[in-house]
Amino acid sequence: MSNQDLAELLAMDGEERYDFFLSHVAEEREIWILVNADNQFLKISSDEDDVEYLPVWSASELAKDYAGGTDDLSPLSISLPDFFRKWVPGLTKDGLEVGVFPGQDKTLWITEPDELKRDLQDAMSDF
Repeated sequence: MSNQDLAELLAMDGEERYDFFLSHVAEEREIWILVNADNQFLKISSDEDDVEYLPVWSASELAKDYAGGTDDLSPLSISLPDFFRKWVPGLTKDGLEVGVFPGQDKTLWITEPDELKRDLQDAMSDF
């Protein structure tokens, strides 16, 4: 992914990034998260919205860009079948939402894990 492509994606608003995420993940069949050195995933708490969420991206470069070059976090790929089978039930049980493709402007689309699964399954029917 070129710097120009990255800049264009990050310039999109939250809804546009969500749509891009759905189509890209449906095609590539993987989701990217950030983990620390202990392999614990990044979880973000928003006090103003009173919500905790798992940020996800459609490509490692996007997750890496969000981490801002820190060595504390690195991208980790989750296959779509694993996300559906393990992560969706786990996130739901833990009361975590999913923050889809947060940008540097801190806007993002927050959704329930089951809703994201349905949207991804709908997007996959196009391929």
